[in-house]
Amino acid sequence: MPYWLMKSEPDELSIRDLQRLEQTRWDGVRNYQARNFLRSMQAGDLFFFYHSSCPEPGIAGIGRITTPQYPDPTALAPDSHYFDAKASADKNPWSAVDVAFAEAFKRIIPLAQLKSQSALVDLPLVQKGSRLSVMPVSAEHWNAILALR
Repeated sequence: MPYWLMKSEPDELSIRDLQRLEQTRWDGVRNYQARNFLRSMQAGDLFFFYHSSCPEPGIAGIGRITTPQYPDPTALAPDSHYFDAKASADKNPWSAVDVAFAEAFKRIIPLAQLKSQSALVDLPLVQKGSRLSVMPVSAEHWNAILALR
């Protein structure tokens, strides 16, 4: 089963928000490589929920993909921050998936701690210049991160 890491700013959607909602749409991905990773997801895949652009960035918990990708409706909504004037109902280049809450960690695993782990040196998240909001995680990296919680 593939594993993923997906980033969200906690003031937009946090792991606690997902826990409260139980399930929601993951949308607004506007990077083509991240979008392609999103398109590779299948229902049942697990992902690390990463809090970004906040005082303590890090992995806050685990979510589960509940639907395969579908056209991102925010691209067609003029009042959305993620509106794309070039998108249409027939040709929408952006995708979304539905996600569900699986687990909130007792503490956030900070980015600094992730960077200090020799087992995670190849993890794209800790590599310089890696800013993707959606990325794959190998089974080895998945297990190494789980051991940190």
